Amino acid sequence: MQTLRAEGLTSTYGEKVLFQDVNFLINEHDRIGLIGTNGSGKTSLLNVIAGDTNADQGQIIKPGDYTIGYLRQQPQLPADLTITQAIFTGEQPVFDLIRRYEEVLAAYSLNPNDAQLADRYAKLQTQMDQTDAWEVESQIKTILTQLHIDNLDQPISELSGGQLKRVGMAQVLIQQPDLLILDEPTNHLDLDSIVWLQDYLASYAGAVLIVTHDRYFLDQVTNHIWELSFGEMYHYDGNYQAFVEQKAARVALAQETEKKRQSLYQKELSWIKTGAKARSTKQKGRINRFNELKDQLGKLQVDQDVSITMGSQRLGKDVIAMENANLAFDDLTILHDFNWLVQAGDRIGISGVNGAGKTTLFKILMEQLPLDSGTLKIGETVKFGYYSQQTEPIPEDKRVIEYLSEVAESVVDKNGERIEVTNLLERFLFPRFMHGTLIRKLSGGEKRRLFLLKILMQQPNVLLMDEPTNDLDIGTLAVLEDYLDDFAGTVITISHDRYFLDRVADQLLIFKGNGVIDRHVGLFTDYLDREANQATTAAPKPVKKVTEQPAVAKEPTVKTKLTYAERLEWDQINEELDDLANQQAELETAMAENGDNYEKLAKLQGQLNVVTKALDEKTARWEYLSEYVDE
Repeated sequence: MQTLRAEGLTSTYGEKVLFQDVNFLINEHDRIGLIGTNGSGKTSLLNVIAGDTNADQGQIIKPGDYTIGYLRQQPQLPADLTITQAIFTGEQPVFDLIRRYEEVLAAYSLNPNDAQLADRYAKLQTQMDQTDAWEVESQIKTILTQLHIDNLDQPISELSGGQLKRVGMAQVLIQQPDLLILDEPTNHLDLDSIVWLQDYLASYAGAVLIVTHDRYFLDQVTNHIWELSFGEMYHYDGNYQAFVEQKAARVALAQETEKKRQSLYQKELSWIKTGAKARSTKQKGRINRFNELKDQLGKLQVDQDVSITMGSQRLGKDVIAMENANLAFDDLTILHDFNWLVQAGDRIGISGVNGAGKTTLFKILMEQLPLDSGTLKIGETVKFGYYSQQTEPIPEDKRVIEYLSEVAESVVDKNGERIEVTNLLERFLFPRFMHGTLIRKLSGGEKRRLFLLKILMQQPNVLLMDEPTNDLDIGTLAVLEDYLDDFAGTVITISHDRYFLDRVADQLLIFKGNGVIDRHVGLFTDYLDREANQATTAAPKPVKKVTEQPAVAKEPTVKTKLTYAERLEWDQINEELDDLANQQAELETAMAENGDNYEKLAKLQGQLNVVTKALDEKTARWEYLSEYVDE
């Protein structure tokens, strides 16, 4: 069994202790979720385990042939390579063979009459046979397909941040290391890719260590949770739900112990004040124990139950109204005769495929982008707060409290009480010793949290949040969710995070591409279950239909079996259905991969409409013919 062991790891950043004297063991089939607030040292610990940096003290012990694959939050891939070259950079000889085979195959396909290419192709094909590389290549292509990576010749330099993250993930998954480290793997993934990744990791042969804000993902994947808190690491068995229960019990026990320690201290203090002297060994020992007890008091650090109850400006009855709204870029339709009424207090979640226009809708609401036609009316009392995917430029040499003080020295909460900036920072998980910290010393997640707090301090009455769960830790998300529970205004949020949408939204807009927008009232997971059930019901089943009515008109009731021509049709129909289903999947994959290319998306959507219609018609024909098949 391949294992990795850490002994006495200690790491600091300036005056801050990230983790101290940490010990752990990672076994072969462990699925570990690492959690903690932004800035607690999660990424620093991952870097130490991966060997990118060294801890101040302690050591990592592992076998000489132990391999580690590390997906960073922002993968670092050479800009001068293509996707194919980047993903096959592992040390395994089979990767070099597959890369050379794919390159020669591509060249040979363009020049089939080139005798030299034909010879190289034949030799590489033989090597693929001899090394069983076909199975590895098949697994690789499955990973690439599920992550919506299809143009393998595209240069790394041309990729968006989301595409770069998916290529980085493909690279580490393909290498199949002994330990797979994934830092925020669900960022920039469509929901279908997230679900596939859950299933993939469940059957992964090695160990997995994950940092993620996605609580449903943690529940589905992990069997251990590690928590970094105030420099300590706590270990819990089970998934995220089990962690929540066990942590509550741990904190309760620690607080009860602290309470007893306080009581004992008061009792011993009274004895000391009577003038006790160390005249005997027994008295001397009691005085020493008192001093030790005194040193222990006040050192208990636990995450506080925090709340933010800032007020907001009055929001009138009219909020947002769109009538017959249309917007298209070239041949790609974003909105088509779209009607939407948003009222005060609404909680609206927006999800769907990448590139379908979700962020574009926010730009329309912020009047950064005009409609082609139709009307948009924003209520006179509306004050937007826009939490975008990209944090605004923050002066790196400003201090945390200075950045927020530019908005206001204090704000008024919903009860009319004034809250100072220092208190707000503490409620938003910035302890007092961090208030004077230079912003450049903050982690990426801490900067996002600071940006969010600045927006909330402006006391908007309509919140627009674009992927707010990206780069925010679970503790911050819990604070934000509680804030939104009490928020008197309207909330509209774009997200793929199932837990977050279930928590904050009760109305949904699902962007499916080319102007198609589904509406749903209720939980996001209920919508996903409904869609899954409909897909299962619509899929052709290899059993004889008895109770269901065919989708096409039946022949007269005297018909009891297939004609000769229908028999020939029946023999081919399952293969035709498979071909159409494969075409549909390929087109959907291509659309997801080209989310920023509106012209190509429009063409792909047109092709998808044709294939989907043909598949529906063929499925209906299958249902009809199945009525008369002789079993």
